[in-house]
Amino acid sequence: MAHKVNYDQVAPTYDQRYAGTLFAGVGNALLSLATATAAKSILEVGCGTGYWLAAIRSHGRRVFGLDLSLGMLRKARERESSLTLVRGSAEILPFQSHSFDLIFSVNAIHHFIRPDFVREARRLLKPGGSLASIALDPHHGRDRWYVYDYFPETLEIDRERYPSVGRVADWMIAAGFDRVECRAAERIVQNVTGDQILRDPMLHKNATSQLVLLSDEVYAAGIARIKAAIHRAEAAGQPALFPVDVSLMMEIGSLAQ
Repeated sequence: MAHKVNYDQVAPTYDQRYAGTLFAGVGNALLSLATATAAKSILEVGCGTGYWLAAIRSHGRRVFGLDLSLGMLRKARERESSLTLVRGSAEILPFQSHSFDLIFSVNAIHHFIRPDFVREARRLLKPGGSLASIALDPHHGRDRWYVYDYFPETLEIDRERYPSVGRVADWMIAAGFDRVECRAAERIVQNVTGDQILRDPMLHKNATSQLVLLSDEVYAAGIARIKAAIHRAEAAGQPALFPVDVSLMMEIGSLAQ
């Protein structure tokens, strides 16, 4: 089943997702990898509004961003006017072979034709280069997220969209990467309490692709379930708890020098 998000439509409000958490673990993981690989030329595929490009841009690095959405690229340009941004497809990357030391994507691989993207990234990397994909893996069953609890349709959708870490590793090996590793880039753990949940930026309809893909009616039903849970807890004299315990997994494929 195809699940398409119109990112031109959600671009104006997309950065609300960063208001509640700055995803410091993801930023640190990317910076550590860029440093460990001595990366001077870096490409983000599915760069969106340029949040991660701005975060890793330092120490003489040349950073490039590619996205299919013009709306997202416009927001990236507003964030940082000097970024090198290209509109294009992850499956046919419009760059010369052996152009980059590091290629990465954050919460984007589920939007690509994944084996094609991995092969294209392999083509673009210099010897010693690395490809990193950071994303959810809803297949392992360990994550707890109130979005999955109160909008149960989203978990089924995510299991259709997101590849498991094992499948990504298989694609990297098949594409010719010499070493593949996986680790948690960030584990986000928190309990949102009571009606604070209704002010959580991640609950906004356009904040995450999980909610964007829901119809207005299904989204409204989930909000109603959350409000009912708050009311039940208040009636019992207890705070309603909305748990978050989600890991963002980082797959790295590396080439020999």
